[in-house]
Amino acid sequence: MKANVHGHKETRTRAGIKILLTSLSAMVAETSTFPIDLTKTRLQLHGESQPLSSSTRRPTNSFRVAAGIVRDQGVSGLYKGLSPAIIRHLFYTPIRIVGYENLRNLVSADGSLSLSSKALVGGISGAIAQFVASPADLVKVRMQADGRLINKGLQPRYKGPFDAFNKIVAMEGLGGLWKGVLPNVQRAFLVNMGELACYDHAKRFVINNQISDDNIYAHTLASIMSGLSATMLSCPADVVKTRMMNQAASKEGNVMYKSSYDCLVKTVKIEGLTALWKGFFPTWARLGPWQFFFWVSYEKFRQISGLSSF
Repeated sequence: MKANVHGHKETRTRAGIKILLTSLSAMVAETSTFPIDLTKTRLQLHGESQPLSSSTRRPTNSFRVAAGIVRDQGVSGLYKGLSPAIIRHLFYTPIRIVGYENLRNLVSADGSLSLSSKALVGGISGAIAQFVASPADLVKVRMQADGRLINKGLQPRYKGPFDAFNKIVAMEGLGGLWKGVLPNVQRAFLVNMGELACYDHAKRFVINNQISDDNIYAHTLASIMSGLSATMLSCPADVVKTRMMNQAASKEGNVMYKSSYDCLVKTVKIEGLTALWKGFFPTWARLGPWQFFFWVSYEKFRQISGLSSF
């Protein structure tokens, strides 16, 4: 009986340590790569609902967008919306990472699942995590998009993350915090299906084929492969998610997009199919380094804490 109680306590303690370590590693990764995420968001909103032939819709790229932000707002402008992004990861990352590991070990004690099974487990973990963290993600996107108003000499909609939470609830109701939750969850399913499954599978492939030991080299190779697959799968859903979450209802209650499907159709019809992969380079450029910082630090923290490799 005592052994059982001790075992349960030890399991809870290990779970608590994993949650703490995933949060810490996510904060390191998010802070290191946030300027790239901001650039990606601004790029995805560039030319929104403006026809290809529009004279006001000038071509742009990641470097022009980033340079414009620094020119108009200074270097600190690259970190607009960092605080809600950190808050989001305090919920999102522990749920998806620890959830994936627990589900994987529940299905197979030694973690030897097929790639398709890992993809399903990763997708489910990511979808649940994103639903919980969606309000913080909404605030992050709104605050990142506010920089465009500043560029036009207008006042930003929100003074900070807590002001954004209060105003969104006051003007759009509590449900307004989950605006765009469907494309958000869809994107999270696709991202984690590619990211977690590919990282897990790639790392085991590298180690089992003696390409590298279970060290920083294996973690780096696995993170690069998982970042690329996650970007390819998630970019269209990410564009739809960003546009759905950025739109706020007018005084008359009108919105640009009625649903994620409506947003998808309008984007393709007005801007072309390639618009669904807008921000692909900054998305990949962020996911790669983000996963490198996250996985390398997380695996190292686990090692220091006496936990086994992920």
